[in-house]
Amino acid sequence: MVCPDIRSISYDLDAEARLAEACGLALAIGLVIADSFVLPVRDVKPNTLFGSGQVERIATDCELHEAELVVIDGALSPIQQRNLEEKLGRKVIDRTGLILEIFGERAATAEGRLQVELAHLDYQQSRLVRSWTHLERQRGGFGFLGGPGETQIEADRRMIRQRMGRLRRELEQVRKTRTLHRDRRGRAPWPVIALVGYTNAGKSTLFNNLTGEEVTAEDLLFATLDPTMRAIGLPGVEKAILSDTVGFISDLPTQLVASFRATLEEVTGADLILHVRDIANVSTEAQKNQVLEVLADLDVIDREEGVSTIPILEVWNKFDLLEPERRAALYDMAASREDVVAVTALTGEGVDALLQQLGALLTAKAVTREFILPASDGQRIAWLHAHGEVLEETDADAVADVGEGDDAKGHGPMRRIIVRLNPKEAGQFETL
Repeated sequence: MVCPDIRSISYDLDAEARLAEACGLALAIGLVIADSFVLPVRDVKPNTLFGSGQVERIATDCELHEAELVVIDGALSPIQQRNLEEKLGRKVIDRTGLILEIFGERAATAEGRLQVELAHLDYQQSRLVRSWTHLERQRGGFGFLGGPGETQIEADRRMIRQRMGRLRRELEQVRKTRTLHRDRRGRAPWPVIALVGYTNAGKSTLFNNLTGEEVTAEDLLFATLDPTMRAIGLPGVEKAILSDTVGFISDLPTQLVASFRATLEEVTGADLILHVRDIANVSTEAQKNQVLEVLADLDVIDREEGVSTIPILEVWNKFDLLEPERRAALYDMAASREDVVAVTALTGEGVDALLQQLGALLTAKAVTREFILPASDGQRIAWLHAHGEVLEETDADAVADVGEGDDAKGHGPMRRIIVRLNPKEAGQFETL
C-alpha cells in the first residue's frame, strides 16, 4: 500500500490519516497488507507518477515481502498504471479501482449491481490502452476496396459504450421508480429521517439500535451499500421512516458519485437528516466537511449561503472510544448545542435522548386544530388518534357547536376533538 503525498495538492486529511484509511479499504475487501508507507512526491512524473528512485524502492519492497498486488492511494492515469505494472512486474490498482472492487463485492440488490457495473465500465473504458497485442488487430472492412476496418480496441470501446447506454436507461427507470416511491411517501403522513455520514461512522449500528433490526453493521468501510428503510416510533410521532444510506468517503470516485446518485437522492426527500459522526476519529472535522460537500452536490445545502434546506441534526457517536477528559469536554459541548446529540450507538447510551430530540424536531411546527366531526365518522376520528396528539375529545351539540351552514348539521351526535398535527398531517387530513 503506497500513499503518494503530492506537494501541489491540498488534502483534507494528513498523509498518515489517508494511509490508514486506504489500509482500511484494503482490509474491507480481504486483502492482506504486507507493507504500507507514504511517499512524498515533489514533481508528478507523467509516465509513472513517482520518480525512478521511488519506483525502485516500491519494487524492492515488493520483492522483500513477496507482494502480488500494489495499491496506490491516489488517481493513476491509464499510462501511469501500465508503466508501473511493467516496471514492478505486478498488478497495480489505484484508489478508484480499489473502491470499485469493494462496491462490486458488496452490491446485493439488482439496483446496486447496476450502479456498480456502470461505474466499472466508465472506469475501464479509459483503461483500454494498448497493453495487449490483440487490441491492435483489425477487423476487415466491407467490399473489395473497404477501408482498414475497426481495431479491436475500437470494438471493445464501442461495446462498452453500448452496454453503458443500456445501464443508464435501466438506472433512469430505477430513478423514476424511486421518485414515485418518494412521492407516495410524501403523500403519506409519516416523516422521513435520513441517516448520512462518513463511512464507518456507525450509521448502521445506530440504525439497528433505533429500529431493532439486524442490518449488516461491521467495523468495515462501506459495510452498507444499498439503502434500507424501516418504521420507528417517536415521542409525539406515531410513525417515522428511518433510511440508512451508503457511507461517504474522501475523494469518492466521480464514477461512483454519478452511478449512485439515484440512491443518494433518497436524502433529498427527507424531512430531517441525521448526520452521524465518528467523534473519536482524529479527522472527524475533515470527514464532516466531506459529508457536507456531498450534500451540497445534492443541492441539500446552498453553497453560497451555507444553509441547509432540510434540518440537520448531528449525532456524535463512539464516545466510548474517547479518553475520560476529552469525553467529558465533548459531552458538555454537545449539551450546549441544540443541533447535536451525544450517543454511543454500540451500547445504546444516549439513544433515548436522541429519540426525544427527534420527536421534538419533527413536532416543532405542529399546530393545534379543533375539529367537529359526526360521531359516526369513525374512520376520520381514528385517523386523528393514530396520526396526531389528541389533547381533548368531548361530545358536542350539533346545533350549538356547528354553524347553520355547516354540512355537519343533521348528522346526529357530534364529537369535538382538539388535536396537535404537523402541517404535513394536517394537509393529509383535509384530503380524507
